[in-house]
Amino acid sequence: MSQLKKHKKSHSGDKPFSCDQCDYRASQLNHLKQHKSVHSGDKPFSCDQCDYRTALASNLKQHQSVHSGDKPFLCDQCDHRASQLSHLKQHKMTHSGVRPYLCDQCDYRATRMSSLKKHKGRRHGLSFDHNRGLHPIPVSPPPTD
Repeated sequence: MSQLKKHKKSHSGDKPFSCDQCDYRASQLNHLKQHKSVHSGDKPFSCDQCDYRTALASNLKQHQSVHSGDKPFLCDQCDHRASQLSHLKQHKMTHSGVRPYLCDQCDYRATRMSSLKKHKGRRHGLSFDHNRGLHPIPVSPPPTD
């Protein structure tokens, strides 16, 4: 299949390649192969400036902006700058008022999933673990005298 056909197929929404360990689906086989490294724990790409390791070369490239300080993405509504386009998109939600992440225990709404997870930990005593999802934070019993 030509590169152009592969590229066009990636926009069709068709994702025929599925992971046998989770519900991840991909439009291209090489994307599925990259994803599977999440389950194997293999992290062959490492940062030469810190101990960060990752399974994907693209994640390493994004991480390296932490060290360079490069923030090429500019907000058109304020002077905020971002190192990644996805970070700029999340920032722009603060201007639009869009808060798509809803707390299922109160009226809290967030622009980012990470903010919702922090909220649930602080307000509802829940912690997030990638292997177990949300679960109660263990509370130590009070000391006995």
